[in-house]
Amino acid sequence: SASIFLPLKKNDLPSFFPPVGFYSASDDVVELNPSNFNREVLQSDSLWLIEFYAPWCGHCQSLTADWKKTATALKGIVKVGAVDADQHNSLGGQYSVRGFPTIKIFGANKNKPDDYQGGRNSQAIVDGALNALHTLVKDRMSGRSGGSDYSRQSGGGGGSKKDVVELTDDNFDRLVLNSGEVWLVEFFAPWCGHCKSLEPEWAAAASAVKEQTKDKVHLGAVDATVHQGLASRYGIRGFPTIKIFKKGEEPEDYQGGRTRGDIIAGALDLFSDNAAPPELLEILNADVLKKTCDDYQLCVIAVLPHILDTGAAGRNGYLEVMMKMAEKYKKKMWGWLWTEAGVQMELEASLGIGGFGYPAMAAINARKMKFALLKGSFSETGIHEFLRDLSVGRGSTATVGGGALPNINSVEAWDGKDGELPVEDDYDLSDVDLDDNFGKDEL
Repeated sequence: SASIFLPLKKNDLPSFFPPVGFYSASDDVVELNPSNFNREVLQSDSLWLIEFYAPWCGHCQSLTADWKKTATALKGIVKVGAVDADQHNSLGGQYSVRGFPTIKIFGANKNKPDDYQGGRNSQAIVDGALNALHTLVKDRMSGRSGGSDYSRQSGGGGGSKKDVVELTDDNFDRLVLNSGEVWLVEFFAPWCGHCKSLEPEWAAAASAVKEQTKDKVHLGAVDATVHQGLASRYGIRGFPTIKIFKKGEEPEDYQGGRTRGDIIAGALDLFSDNAAPPELLEILNADVLKKTCDDYQLCVIAVLPHILDTGAAGRNGYLEVMMKMAEKYKKKMWGWLWTEAGVQMELEASLGIGGFGYPAMAAINARKMKFALLKGSFSETGIHEFLRDLSVGRGSTATVGGGALPNINSVEAWDGKDGELPVEDDYDLSDVDLDDNFGKDEL
């Protein structure tokens, strides 16, 4: 899907976002990205220790010196890499990175890395790496592991063909068109030399993609010489032809490379593009606010009018606008929250919202305790312009009141219904004595 974000250059980053670039070619840390990750890591027999970081993350900045020291100490023994998961969020999403910095150990099974849970100083990280290396060697000695899956498949190995779905005239519509999921489909001919060369790459990619996307992106194959109806329907003129099928869209030609690494990278980009948007959460307690704002670069918070002012239909309209924006900006890995006006008064006061102008919206960078307010309309256009301007440094920011996240009241979740006015006690005026002067003004 087409990006809606304006391009950023390193020197154009606003003060709201600290500068990027933690590691250079002179460091022993290997900078990893979607172009080299499969080649360097997944197809390697080496043990890898990889930091997933974001340039704006204060803890990541603090870790940088120790990470460089770790890489130098382990040079020639364990590979040490780093992924800017803010820039390359498809890699972060692929390995379920939810906070920064996240450190993962890629051992024998590169498709299932282990989380590093130790200390964040160089000595603790080196010790953890050496323990992982010791375990890897013991496993190999006992025959439980033969290196990475990719190594075993190289040199003519065909990979796991069972993960390539055989598609036919009979099952194509049911499995592909009606599944609602993403498919990469190879149309091949058994006599085609290029198809035979692609077969092991396709099989290896199918296994990796199935595991890494939790079976949300599929690789299939159609023998176009047998199932000529499918080949005719999709205008297949040469072999192999690879097409991408997404729910509700016309199929498109796959334009990427034909190695397993290229195919995996393309599939993971499709997975990221078609992933579900972030969850929109009501602020019910302090934990919801703290976790969302701590885990994400930005937390976008809406303060919606009281339910008596809008009713359920009006509130749902506002929430629908927010969910559409979360969908548009899902690659940014932002958190999305909402609350009702008057419920979290300390939060409103800390953001300068307080008491009027609902619905309102603020975007908070909790690491810098800075926020920006929506000045335009609470609409798809207004919010998009607000977030776009903020991303490229055109939005004005202020410090969160008190320099910290405020106290949050614990409240019940909205039940989805219209509000009800409080019921007051009825009074029987027949029991009240009224004197003769009632209703007359006295000076």
